[in-house]
Amino acid sequence: MNKEEFKAQANQTIDEVAAKINELKTKKESAEENVKSKYEKSIEELESKKAELEAKYSELETATEDKWKEAKYKFSSAADSFREAWSKITSLFS
Repeated sequence: MNKEEFKAQANQTIDEVAAKINELKTKKESAEENVKSKYEKSIEELESKKAELEAKYSELETATEDKWKEAKYKFSSAADSFREAWSKITSLFS
């Protein structure tokens, strides 16, 4: 996969992350009062991971040739971290 393809895929990942966070926000609105604080805490954690992902995407955008592999790895790691957190959080509410 070349740089442009990876960046396009990375951008799509960020869009998917935003959609998942919005999904959780929607569920929070219809949740019972005693669970809303759990949703809020989970949303905050995911938004923090999304911000990290966006920062790593910025690094991808500006990475020089010699830093490309490192930036790509950091973005992939941040995406994996979000997926792990998402999986953990969704298991709490299922």
